[in-house]
Parts: sequence; C-alpha cells; structure tokens
Amino acid sequence: MTQAPAPRGPARAMPPGACDCHFHIYDPRFPYAAGAGLTPPPAPLERYLQLRRALGLARGVVVQPSSYGTDNRCTMAAVQALGPDAARAVVVLDAAATQAELQSLHAGGARGLRINMLRGARLDRDALDGLCARVRPLGWHLLLHAPASALEDLAPWLHALRMPVVLDHWARIDPADVPGRGGHRAACALLDAGRTWIKLSAPYLASRHPGPDHEDLAPLAADLLRRAPERLLWGSDWPHPGCPPHGQPDDLALFARLCHCLDEAGLLATVLADNPARLYGFGP
Repeated sequence: MTQAPAPRGPARAMPPGACDCHFHIYDPRFPYAAGAGLTPPPAPLERYLQLRRALGLARGVVVQPSSYGTDNRCTMAAVQALGPDAARAVVVLDAAATQAELQSLHAGGARGLRINMLRGARLDRDALDGLCARVRPLGWHLLLHAPASALEDLAPWLHALRMPVVLDHWARIDPADVPGRGGHRAACALLDAGRTWIKLSAPYLASRHPGPDHEDLAPLAADLLRRAPERLLWGSDWPHPGCPPHGQPDDLALFARLCHCLDEAGLLATVLADNPARLYGFGP
C-alpha cells in the first residue's frame, strides 16, 4: 500500500486487543457442504495460531466460509477453542433458522450474518429482511461480499435494514474507479451515511498490481482513512481460499504494509483494536 520496503512482520508492537477480523478455519472433522464450489485443503486452527503469534494479535473473528454452507459447526468450534475474550464469529444462516438457534449462536460468540454474493449466494431480500429483523436486536451486523458495481442498486435496501453493514474485501472497489466513479462512488455514499463499515482484507482481490505493495490501492486507502477511519477493519483472509495454491500471498509482508500505512495516519490502534472492539463487542 506504500513504497516503503516490507519488513518481515510488524514494525512495532501491536496495540492491546489488536484483532484479525476475517479468517477461515477448514477442519477435516467437519465435512464440506454437498456441491461446495470451493473445497480447499485443511487449514486447522493450530496453523492459524502460528500466524496470529507472528503478527502479535490478541483477538480474531472466524468467518464462516462458503465451503460449509449453513453448517457453522467448524466456525463455532474454533471460537469456542479460542475463548470468549479472544474470538467472535460471523455465520451463514438459512431463513428457517429458529430463534433458539440464533440465541445459541449468539451465546457462542456469533455477532454477524454473512452473505457472499461472489460465491454463489442468492440475495433473497425478503428472506434476509426476516433474518436481519431477528438478529438486529442481538446487535449483529450484516457482512456482505458483493461486487462494488452492485452497491448502488443495493443501497436503499441496505439502509432499510437499520443495522451495521460491513463490506468485505475493500468493498471490491476497482482502483480505477477512484476518485468518485462507479463502485467507489456507491461505497462512499454508503460510508458517508454512517452505518456502513469496510474491511481492508484480501487486497489481492481488488488490486491489479502485485503484492505486497498493491500500490494501485494507495489512493483508495488514503480516501477511506480520511473519510471514515472509525468504521474500517482489517482481516487477513487466511488461508486465502480465493487464491490459487501457487499464488498464496505473504501474510507478514501484507500486514507490515498495512501497519505502515495505518501508523503514518496515526490510526493503528483505531483500525486494529478500537473499531473491532466496538463492532464485535469485545470487552476492555
């Protein structure tokens, strides 16, 4: 995200409560959903914890991958293993989920509902209206992975949900749209309305330049940090299920880039610790 050389890992100690807000666990104890379009090799919690220690992080949010469909057992098992002070979950639900199921997931650490339009999830607005009405009193948010080109059409519906909405993976904004065109314009309008967050995760999905620099994202990063620093999050997207095996990114270098950018803006603690604590309900 800048032109400075990437050190091997964070250049400074992480703020207390620093959080990875987006990673997945793939545990062979839990079978993938029938017909899953993405079936990556095992990526158990033990391997993820090696990365977390290397990055100096204290907290994490396990995001339900599309591979498991609406079976959240793997995700919730990881949260239970990490403990309530250190982990939260974002889950995928069927419209028929019962209130008892929602309460059980909430007690186990779930704080968000995920829709991944870019992995084949059908955006049934009527069904989602009902689900969101039931999780909204629990303080959950909607995590939406959608093409930026769809945001203008989705905006009235997202506003009507009356709950926080987190746009995944740089909101999938095309760097060529900065400033003020297409998906960038639509995402910024949502940000400016005050209830939308953007997750600075998986830059390789938005950038057209190689990592770890992804220098074409620098103008977008500067704009987001100026526009809504209090509603930005970061996630590693480990183990990078959207990347081909030969194209796996360097996690330490990517994180060092991000930390350098946030540190220059004086926003390291804001984005890595304070914002996740507010959205996911972590204690002091």
